[in-house]
Amino acid sequence: MKVLGIILIIVGAVMLIWTGFSYTKKEKVVDAGPVEINADKEKQVNWPPYLGAILIGGGIIALVSQANKGTK
Repeated sequence: MKVLGIILIIVGAVMLIWTGFSYTKKEKVVDAGPVEINADKEKQVNWPPYLGAILIGGGIIALVSQANKGTK
């Protein structure tokens, strides 16, 4: 549980700092026999910053609950 909490905190912090990424994908526009035309299309993947905050909160809760189990 401790490792899961640490991983959630790290992933949440990265998601707060880095809110998305983009990549380029080649798409076939025209394919007429021997003639083929391709275009580079840029795609974006974004996520809301509050998702990172939720993950950090979940990681902290996991660490605190694990610490409370160890003291009892």
